[in-house]
Formats: sequence, structure tokens, C-alpha cells
Amino acid sequence: MTKQDKGTWGTIKFDGPLATRGYALNKMCYSFNDAEAREEFKKDEAAYCDKFGLTPEQKEAVIKRDILGLERLGGSIYYLAKFAGLLGLNVQDVGGIQTGRTTEEFKAYLESQGRGKDNG
Repeated sequence: MTKQDKGTWGTIKFDGPLATRGYALNKMCYSFNDAEAREEFKKDEAAYCDKFGLTPEQKEAVIKRDILGLERLGGSIYYLAKFAGLLGLNVQDVGGIQTGRTTEEFKAYLESQGRGKDNG
């Protein structure tokens, strides 16, 4: 598990050590900017993870589509968004995952806070 700040229960503190731990994972996710890389990943996900030197835990989380687990294993949400996009997930889907809500519950929450589709 990662460190958590007091007062921000459940928040993953993306600090230097966690960034270092997630370097290979984030590098792999960055590679998904390239269409050829996305196709290579889809052909053999495990081999693609191995190509970047992911840890067994990171590799398992990738295969299981565990976005929140990948954050705990050093994934930066900015790079994980590329992985999520490859899976067909959007920002609201990931927000729901991060907060333990369904996508629809998360959208409703955003709208209740004045951040709905009409408010940006």
C-alpha cells in the first residue's frame, strides 16, 4: 500500500518513491500514444508488459484492468488515462472507479456539485 496523508483518507500520495516504482508502468502507458503500440499490446498483453519490465503485481493489475490498483503501484493518473482510453473508459468512468461509484453515480455527483455537462 502507499502512504496516505492525514485528512485525505483514501488519497494515494504520488510522491517520488511511488513515481520511481511506477516508472516502467508509466512508460508503457505513454507508449499507447502510438497506434502500433496499442495494436501490439492488444495482440499479447502479458508480453507487452514484460517488454517494459513491469513487476508481477503491475502486470496482474493491467491484465485485471485494475486502474485503482495501478495507481497504488505507481501509476500516474495522467499516464493511466492512456491505458483507460485503450480500454474504452472515459474520465467519468475512471472517476467512478477512484471514488467507489458507478459511472452514473459519479456523473450524478458531479452534476450535484455544479460540474455537470452544462457547467464544464
